[in-house]
Amino acid sequence: MKVWKYNKLLLGVIILGLIAALIIGVQRHQVEQASRQVDLAIDYEGLLELAEREGLPPEQVLKEAREAGISSLAVYETTFKKLNVNGKTTATKGSDILNRYHSGSLTDPAWRDLCASGRVVGTEVYVVGHDPQTYKEVKEDLFRRLGADRVTVLQVGSEEVLAVKAHYESFEKMNIGMPTDEMKAVNAAGFHVLARPSNYEACTPDDVEAVFKRLEGIDVSEIVYSGSQVLGANKSLQATVDKMKEKSINLGLIEGVTQLQFYPQDGMKELAAGLGYDHVVRLYSIGKDELPKLKIDAAVERWSNTDEERNIRIDLLRIYEKPAPDKTLLSTNMEYFKAVHDKLTEQGYEIDKAGTFAAYYPSKILRALVMAGVAAAGVLYLSLVIPALNRRRKLQYILFAVFAIIAAVPVLMGSGSKIRVVAALASANLFPSLAIIYLMDFVRSRKMPEHISLPRMIVTAALALWVTGACSYMGAAYLSGSLADTEYFLEFNIFRGIKLTFVMPIILVAVAFMQRFDIFDGKMDDCDGVVAQMKKILDMPVKIKTLVGLFFVLVAGIVFVARSGHTSGMPVSGLELQFRAFLEKALYARPRTKELMIGHPAFMLAAMAFFRKWPTMVLFALVLVAAIGQGSMVETFAHMRTPIYMSFVRGIGGIVLGAFVGAAAMVMVEIWQAVMARAAKGNQEGSKKD
Repeated sequence: MKVWKYNKLLLGVIILGLIAALIIGVQRHQVEQASRQVDLAIDYEGLLELAEREGLPPEQVLKEAREAGISSLAVYETTFKKLNVNGKTTATKGSDILNRYHSGSLTDPAWRDLCASGRVVGTEVYVVGHDPQTYKEVKEDLFRRLGADRVTVLQVGSEEVLAVKAHYESFEKMNIGMPTDEMKAVNAAGFHVLARPSNYEACTPDDVEAVFKRLEGIDVSEIVYSGSQVLGANKSLQATVDKMKEKSINLGLIEGVTQLQFYPQDGMKELAAGLGYDHVVRLYSIGKDELPKLKIDAAVERWSNTDEERNIRIDLLRIYEKPAPDKTLLSTNMEYFKAVHDKLTEQGYEIDKAGTFAAYYPSKILRALVMAGVAAAGVLYLSLVIPALNRRRKLQYILFAVFAIIAAVPVLMGSGSKIRVVAALASANLFPSLAIIYLMDFVRSRKMPEHISLPRMIVTAALALWVTGACSYMGAAYLSGSLADTEYFLEFNIFRGIKLTFVMPIILVAVAFMQRFDIFDGKMDDCDGVVAQMKKILDMPVKIKTLVGLFFVLVAGIVFVARSGHTSGMPVSGLELQFRAFLEKALYARPRTKELMIGHPAFMLAAMAFFRKWPTMVLFALVLVAAIGQGSMVETFAHMRTPIYMSFVRGIGGIVLGAFVGAAAMVMVEIWQAVMARAAKGNQEGSKKD
């Protein structure tokens, strides 16, 4: 029997790197636990609309929203569409004024004189103020946005009027600055202001100064810029950085529609870097079209999972536009707000201004040790699949030295962002493979009993699953240790090798298996190696039924890979969605389906195949499927926005439940085999009688 030797020096380096990775993991957990403050927000306009629909004073609705747990109200720049409704300032088409003049319905003599003198132009828009503060702000902002060549000040009787050269429909929707009256009303009602300003065209530092001047004296929780640009993009970003730092206001960025990274805004990355990532938070809002489809309890669960799994710290709620059965629209929404608030506080969150992550970047020495450990793991794997390398220790040391220098030196020099991603990718693939390889070598080196009872087999398989999972978790520690920093927590950087990690462990384990077992003749002690067996596979005649089987395997593989991630578009069945929802409610962290229902049960069945001496090809297939579960456990940690503790618990839950599912599968197989054996025995006895 071919004996594979494990290089103790490489194992020592791996253990040293693991210690460094665990230290980083503990530090990461402390950073994540320190950020447990969520801003529970809703649009100010949404609450005013709710008050109108219910025929209630805005003050009453605001008071109830505050009591329900809302902490901030989002205030957007005003528009003439809003101002024409509240009457504080109005914008009128010049053509409408002229029509009234010619029809005789324009009675104001000052306006009639203006029309008579030809100073009213039908294609212009005329702005009249009824509230001094609002008119002052509108006037200031119109000059900034349109310029003096498009805005003219007229004196109509005793009042000042603005004549604006603009297309009315576009002008009505144009942003015209943050309304101080709304922001003061929000603060007076006991809320923070979640400010939503937009950018100016060809924005200047003076424009930036004007925006922040409006915010003076306002209790602002965060700024989340509206539109496709942040304020100051692209030539005045430094002015925005300086003003936000001066006022100690954090930046909120909107999570992308695929729940990955951010809604793209020009200048957001530069602004975040200038502020410092410890002043950036992530915002999520359930889509306007999606919310009506969710019952309140489902929406509450969504917010709970969102904040816990994706580091969201600004929850921007929307109002339900239809009341729940036997409830008013107001009571429906207040019940929703309070349920979200109570759920989050139960999970240990504080509701107030959004919490941020500390600027966390691990020690270069710790990270370099992690890099060296990954290099050692890579050489160890090669030594366990290449017989010639396994026999030559000096060559292993040379390879390790080269790989370690390539991986560790850039990190020690203060860079190494790309090599860190490579190390994370290697960790996600190598350690699950090494865990299964170690198990294969362990069982090959020991004499197994001729017969083992089903209960003992189940216990043995479950213990083996736990041990293998623990070894795979070394890869999780390494992956996290390679990437962990604030930029990854916030998803400015993301791990982009996730789909590859679904396939590579299967390939790596397949190579190691065929170096140890003959998948054709059932030998469990030796083989001709992977190359010889691959040649035999390629030389095999193929039958139609084999092609059909391979086709289904290919389809299953495509579905397996395509269903992963956020942008695959591969639908998930309603039954599976219900099953996931059940697990999310029942457990702290829902185990991943590929572990719970595929990988870990296959691991248990692989143990059964080994003990019951099933055909080696069947054992081979089950071991490869088992590699899916081990790889998935590690790959979970590639989602760096998810707290490390949650990823850890998710994997443990997968092992526990997966072991139960696997045990049930083993029992069913045992029963099926007993029934088939009894049926075969009956057929034989019947044949003898005949």
